[in-house]
Amino acid sequence: MATIRKRGEYQWEVQIRKKDYPVQSKTFNTKADAEKWARMVESEMDRGVFRSTAEAEQTSLSAILERYENEVLPSKKGQAADKSRIKTLKARLGTLKLAAITSATVASFRDGRLKEVGEQSVIHEINLLNRILKAAVIDWGISLPAGIPTALVRKPKKPQGRDRRASHDEIAAIVAATESNELAGIVLLAAETAMRRGELGKIQWRDVDLKKQVLVVHDTKNGDRRDVALSSAAVTVLKSLPRRIDGRVFGLHPESISQAFERARDRARANHETECEKTGSKPDCDFLVGLRFHDIRHEAASRLFEKGLNPMEVASITGHKTLQMLKRYTHLRAEDIARKLG
Repeated sequence: MATIRKRGEYQWEVQIRKKDYPVQSKTFNTKADAEKWARMVESEMDRGVFRSTAEAEQTSLSAILERYENEVLPSKKGQAADKSRIKTLKARLGTLKLAAITSATVASFRDGRLKEVGEQSVIHEINLLNRILKAAVIDWGISLPAGIPTALVRKPKKPQGRDRRASHDEIAAIVAATESNELAGIVLLAAETAMRRGELGKIQWRDVDLKKQVLVVHDTKNGDRRDVALSSAAVTVLKSLPRRIDGRVFGLHPESISQAFERARDRARANHETECEKTGSKPDCDFLVGLRFHDIRHEAASRLFEKGLNPMEVASITGHKTLQMLKRYTHLRAEDIARKLG
């Protein structure tokens, strides 16, 4: 039964005591609001559907973000990126109580972020917030008054996937310009296997069988082991590499691979422009401009198709889970298709 007491000029306290339920109490500015809440709670208790939202009303999103970062994130891949996203969520929404986070709140966050970053970044942030709120509800037993609000928010439309491919000449120019023989090997192997930067940086010699022409990738993006078939060119690259004492094929870590690649790309572009000045020819405006290491994966996947492999065979090498995902990374050149047509 509900008890309503006036605690001050604008304070009305409600207490509800009912068998099999903990005592529920809440303070309102008006008696009408207090009575309305009491009727709702008692009705839910009578129907056996009542769940207390007291913890959601007392717990800030910042506290939940920190708990997720400490308890859940260490077991997840992509920790660095998610830590950065948690920092953004904490700065924008962290002071709010969980019960105050509504679909309108998340939509406002979305709209503000779209003025600062791209659509894909905002999608990642909303998806992470959704996972964190799910953990709070499902794993930590915190009941949100209106359910998980992110489920009711329209996400930005996914941007068009990049269709940038690294040409043979661009790859050759980067290999020639790099000051690191190791980076040259990484770039050439990436072009033959479509392996991700993180996968390349973790290869161990014990996982390479040059006779069978197979490389085993244990630590993949999706967590599944993958056997990568090696071309003769890939085998040649691996055979040319010196053996390290620590058993790793490459010493560069994933972040260092990107940094070394960008330096080599910029040097190669400068060399291209210098050569054009010497010969009096006009530089290719697109040569190496905007090229990222991940674009080599696009190129490698497309090359595999151009060699005649079917989608399942390509996916077994690249590690894509669905053909739709594979399609995003595959950009066949029209001129190559035309040659097949005759």
